[in-house]
Amino acid sequence: MFFVRTESFKQFLRFYPVVSVIVAINLILYLFTRIITLPIFVDLWTLMVGFNLYIQMGEYWRLLTPIFLHGSVMHVLFNSFSTVLFGPALERMLGKFKFILAYLLTGVLANVAYYFLGDLMGSHVGASGAIYGLFGLYAYMIFARRDLIDSQSTQIVVVFVIIGFLTSFGPGINYIAHIFGFITGVALGPVLIDKIKNGYFDGW
Repeated sequence: MFFVRTESFKQFLRFYPVVSVIVAINLILYLFTRIITLPIFVDLWTLMVGFNLYIQMGEYWRLLTPIFLHGSVMHVLFNSFSTVLFGPALERMLGKFKFILAYLLTGVLANVAYYFLGDLMGSHVGASGAIYGLFGLYAYMIFARRDLIDSQSTQIVVVFVIIGFLTSFGPGINYIAHIFGFITGVALGPVLIDKIKNGYFDGW
């Protein structure tokens, strides 16, 4: 069962350092950009938020930095919870470097899709594109590498993906990032998942 966490807090930090750092960054940035509203932190939010017009003007870092920003406490808690739930199994299977690559690449390409398909004046924050990228990797596993995932974990992924997409089209939700994060995750499957042998990544 992939998604049952039995580790202590210290064990979790030791076993899943990348997931732990991602969640810590999410929470720290939320604290300093949304709660402690000092001018320097307001400026940090302004500098990091995804804004398509500024991206068009050459501020390409805004395709990456919004992955770690969140607009509300429920937003940051849900995305952090999803990362803690779905990230550890992939971090262990892929290894630290490949997991970081998958997380960031799916998140960035989801934001690239929103840049081309979304509103030029639109802004966006959140890790949803990267999280849906993890869903895409699991989806590829379900359809192409069933030897790597048990039936209970499969059911959990399917339920989360269905509910996630059904709720992706509400107000204020970046459905484009959700869809293309998922597609990118599936597309990475042959590169990453097919190199997993005996439960762990065996390749570059």
